[in-house]
Amino acid sequence: MAPCGPVAGVQLRHQTALTSGDYVKQQEWRQASLERCPLHPRGGCGLERHGTYSRVEPAGMQVGRWYCPTGHTTFSLLPDCLASRLGGTLDEVEDVVASVEAKVAAGSSIEKAAGEIRSDIELPGAVRWVRRRLGAVRMVLLALVTLMPGRLGSEPRLGAVRDVLGTKQALVRLREIGATHLGSLAPPVGFGPRPMRRWRGRRHSQQGTGPDPPRGSR
Repeated sequence: MAPCGPVAGVQLRHQTALTSGDYVKQQEWRQASLERCPLHPRGGCGLERHGTYSRVEPAGMQVGRWYCPTGHTTFSLLPDCLASRLGGTLDEVEDVVASVEAKVAAGSSIEKAAGEIRSDIELPGAVRWVRRRLGAVRMVLLALVTLMPGRLGSEPRLGAVRDVLGTKQALVRLREIGATHLGSLAPPVGFGPRPMRRWRGRRHSQQGTGPDPPRGSR
């Protein structure tokens, strides 16, 4: 079998109803299994267990990992309780977004809400921290509401989707509901790439080298 070439590490879903605390307590990553290689479902690629990697949060969390030597690819099984490409759990991310939505609906600003939620750090850092989670969740909600018309309502807002699903753990449920789309769905629910950040610098507007342009040409 010819090598498939180098491929970046891939996250896959480990379907489990355990909370992060129970997952750590039971060391459930030891029970996680990858029955077949996603790149070579017929086998023959030499797929093997490749240890684990640690998550900073929650403490003690390990994620099972496998390696395909033919495809030069690692696969990790991320439990449903964990956020992808963000620290912590999906429930923690959801709590932040729900809190911000509620504060903004009551007349607060995102900046003020961020300062209240992350009073342990300076305001600019708190705003970035909150906006990252808020923007990521909004992108996931918009994608799934669009992909599944009628099933999740028509409003890509966490509170609205919570009401439709009847749960305060909407992000965990959305990972299950959108299971077939996880490879392209954005974090923290899906395993697709992070959204590209818009360049906010001034480099694009700087004048190039050479003589000044004629007066009045700007």
